[in-house]
Amino acid sequence: MVWRKKQVRRSNNKDIDPDEIFLDDKNIPEFDVHQFEGRIDAPIGRRMIVSLSCAFIIIALIMLTRALNLEVWQGKDFARKSEANRLEHQLLFPERGVITDRNGVNLAWNYPSDEDIGFSLRGYTVSPGFGGLLGYLHYPARDVHGVFYRRDYEADVGIEAYYNEQLKGKSGLRIIETDALGHVMSSNTIDPPLPGDDIKLTIDSKLQSLLYKQISRIAREEDYLGGAGAVMDVHTGEVLALVSYPDFDPNIMTAATDTAKIAEYNKDKGSPFLNRVIGGLFTPGSIVKPIFALGALSENIIGPETPMYTHGYILVPNPYNPDKPSRFNDWQNQGVIDMRSALEWSSDVYFYEIAGGFEGQKGLGIRNVEKYARMFGFGTSTGLDLYGEVDGTIPNPEWKAKTFPTDPNWRIGDTYFTGIGQYGMQISVMQALREAATIAANGKVVQPHLNSTVASSSYQLPIPKEDFKVIHEGMRKVVTNGTATILNVPVTKVAAKTGTAELGVTKVRVNSWVIGFFPYDKPKYAFAIVMDRGVKGNTTNASYVAQKFFWAMASSTPEYLKGETSGDTAER
Repeated sequence: MVWRKKQVRRSNNKDIDPDEIFLDDKNIPEFDVHQFEGRIDAPIGRRMIVSLSCAFIIIALIMLTRALNLEVWQGKDFARKSEANRLEHQLLFPERGVITDRNGVNLAWNYPSDEDIGFSLRGYTVSPGFGGLLGYLHYPARDVHGVFYRRDYEADVGIEAYYNEQLKGKSGLRIIETDALGHVMSSNTIDPPLPGDDIKLTIDSKLQSLLYKQISRIAREEDYLGGAGAVMDVHTGEVLALVSYPDFDPNIMTAATDTAKIAEYNKDKGSPFLNRVIGGLFTPGSIVKPIFALGALSENIIGPETPMYTHGYILVPNPYNPDKPSRFNDWQNQGVIDMRSALEWSSDVYFYEIAGGFEGQKGLGIRNVEKYARMFGFGTSTGLDLYGEVDGTIPNPEWKAKTFPTDPNWRIGDTYFTGIGQYGMQISVMQALREAATIAANGKVVQPHLNSTVASSSYQLPIPKEDFKVIHEGMRKVVTNGTATILNVPVTKVAAKTGTAELGVTKVRVNSWVIGFFPYDKPKYAFAIVMDRGVKGNTTNASYVAQKFFWAMASSTPEYLKGETSGDTAER
């Protein structure tokens, strides 16, 4: 009995282990063991609870730090980025200014694109001969992501380039709001585009087309490398025509899709992208003789009626070999001539002597030759409102020493040849035009321009008007009886001076020149034409081109032949 009590007491002090319980199948409860019913789980240990708590605290700290970084420390930056992702900035391209001729005829304009590219396309007159004058455009362009890397119209040459800032206007900006799926919620123009300014040129498109047609036709038919010409109002400086051949089509260059034609332009030996009026340099030949005749009158070198006997050449003694004097030939023997007839027949001997002197005849000398050449604008650009004007060259002793270091000494023959527009002298067509205009206007030098809104500027040369009268009369005799009788047309009275410049060592190619003004009795317009690198002796030359031009004007633009004006920009 005692033992049993002890057994009971012991059993009361000990927990019964579940494995010690034996049950028969009648006592098995109806538990769903697959749902863990009736299962007795051991409690989670303290170590596990502490570990889990630490992990949760660390995660909470990380999330809190991240939230502080997003909301506080970098909140403004992320807000800005978020706003940018939601708001799209779209460029609004302005309408480019229209270019018209003096009569309001459209030469360059805009038209809408068939594609959604965001800007208008540029169209140009289909009449040939306007490429070098107008130039062409590069459109705004974007990369593969749609981002514009060229945000404006760009131009390289012509009026499009020179007046690009006025023509292109100012781009605007639109903000487009989108949702998370990219749908447009709203749009707002915050900076409207400003259209470009229109530009009215001094050019007469009819006159431009007439001159280009004649120059291009003769160049093709008579094997000239190219040609160029221009016409200007001698009182206002307004350029009415400015032609360079060969030329390019600005529509092709702007569209940039006809790669075969563009490649053809680049291979053309005539250099279509060279504007010969402003960028070409040519040996002038005898068209410079009126300048040096005026210089001789101003310096009292010779009088207008002073006779000079020409033998067809002059011989200059050679101090190093007396038996072999230097011979300077004329193109023909004119006999006894004065200044007017020297211009009429373009005597080389006469101008050798007034440039460098000979025996009893005093000469200007190379310094005065250079002085008067510069006085009439040679050796410097005219200031025409186009990029690419060249200065040219007037030979002098310093130029020779630099150019020919192995033979630096200046000789009398160098002065002679400079006096007839040969040797190293080079000028542009625009400079030749300014010379003709200055002579026509009795020494009034006007700055040529193409924009009709440009104010005319001018100055007067210190040469008496009566000296210019002598030159006018000599240049008229060139047409009535001299080297350019082909220009003695009934449609207007022309005064002119021709020039033929031999090129290269073989001298088989020449530049053919003619400059002048009309109407003779009351000069209003000056002209200059050069035909580049033609066959020597070809009588289908620059004077022939000018004659055809005058006949064409008689049919299409007769008002110019009468000294009248066209458009509303000619009179100021």
